[in-house]
Amino acid sequence: MTNRVLLTLAAAVLLLPACGGAAAPASPAASAPAAPSSAPAKPASAQAAASTASPKPASSAQPAASAAPSGQPKLVVSYAAVIAAVLPEWLADAAGIFKKNGLDVELTYIESSKGMAALLANQTQVTGLGAPEVVSANAAGGDVLPVVTTAPVYPYILQVPPDIKTAADLKGKKVGVSSIGSVSDIATRVALRKLGLDPEKDVTILAVGSATNRLAALQAGSIQAGLSFPPESLVMEARGYHALIDLATSKAPWSNASDIMKRSFVNGNRDVVQRYVDSIVEAIARARKDKPLAMDVLKKYHKLDDVKAIEATYDYFVGSVIPALPYPNADQFTEAKSVLGENNEAVRSLDPNSWIDQSFVKSAADRSVDKR
Repeated sequence: MTNRVLLTLAAAVLLLPACGGAAAPASPAASAPAAPSSAPAKPASAQAAASTASPKPASSAQPAASAAPSGQPKLVVSYAAVIAAVLPEWLADAAGIFKKNGLDVELTYIESSKGMAALLANQTQVTGLGAPEVVSANAAGGDVLPVVTTAPVYPYILQVPPDIKTAADLKGKKVGVSSIGSVSDIATRVALRKLGLDPEKDVTILAVGSATNRLAALQAGSIQAGLSFPPESLVMEARGYHALIDLATSKAPWSNASDIMKRSFVNGNRDVVQRYVDSIVEAIARARKDKPLAMDVLKKYHKLDDVKAIEATYDYFVGSVIPALPYPNADQFTEAKSVLGENNEAVRSLDPNSWIDQSFVKSAADRSVDKR
C-alpha cells in the first residue's frame, strides 16, 4: 500500500465516531507483580496457526514486528476507554504474561476516533476498538482484522431517572449517545428496540460526547436516558437512577471491544500474533482464578478505591461480558454493518466473514492455554 493511500485511509478514519467509553488519561503505570519464572510458552507454529478463513493474500511489503532492546518483539497496543472490557490486556501487562510469552508490549490510551488512524499509520500494531470502527475501516479499504473479541456482547445498562418507570415513559424524551453511528449509538438503538420503542420515532437521540458527558447530561436533565456500565452505573444508582434494561444479559452478538491488527501485519508476523493471543487468553483465565489481582488492576486503571464498586465491576465484566475464549465472529459485526450501511454502499457490500480469523484463538484453545 502506498504512503498516499495510507494517509488517505488515516484521514478517513479520523472521522470515525467515538465508541462512547469513558474518557481516559494516559495509561497508569501499574506496578506489576513479579513475573512468573518459567520460560516463555512456545506458541503454535505458523503452519498450525494458518487461517481457515482463507484470508486475502499478503501484500509484498508486510510490516514486521520491531525488536525491543530486550530482543523481544515490540508491540504498541492502544485502548480507547477505561472500561473493564480491557481487563485482559491490562492484566496481561501487570502480571507479566506478555513478557512470559516473549513480547515487549507498550499499552497506551488513544481515543477511539484516532485509534484506527494510528493503526493504519503503523504507529501502533494493535488497537482495541468496536464493531463500527472495524466496519468503517474495511469499507474504506483499511483491511484490518480482529484477532480476539473480549467484549462480544453489549456491556451496557440503559439508565433513567426515578420519574421514568417504564419504557412507555420514554416516549417523546431525549436519549444521549456519544456520537451518531458510534458504539453507544448502535447499542442504544438496540436497547430501545428491545424495549419496544422505535429509535427513529419514539425518542430523540442526541450526541453528547463521552460516557462522562452522557452521565453528566443525564444528571442535569438535558437527556432522560443514557447507557452506562460499572462502576459508573453504581454511582448513578446511588443517586436514584435505575436500569430499564441490561443489554449484557441479552447476549446479543456484538463487538464492543476487539483487538485489531492490519492484515499485512498478521500475515507477516503470525508467530508474534499467536503469542499475543495466547497472552490474552491466559490473562482471561488468570482474571477468573485470581479475583484479588484482577480487582487490583481495575482499581489502578479506574483510579478508584471503592472495593464494592470495583467488585461489582469485576463481577459484571468477568461474569457477563468477557468470554473464556475470545473468538471473533462475523455476527459480532452484523448490527454495525446494518446501521452504517443504510447510507453507504461500500459498507453494504462488505462480507464480515472476510476479516474473521479464528485460528489464533483456536490454537490457544487446542494447546489449553486457558488452563495454565
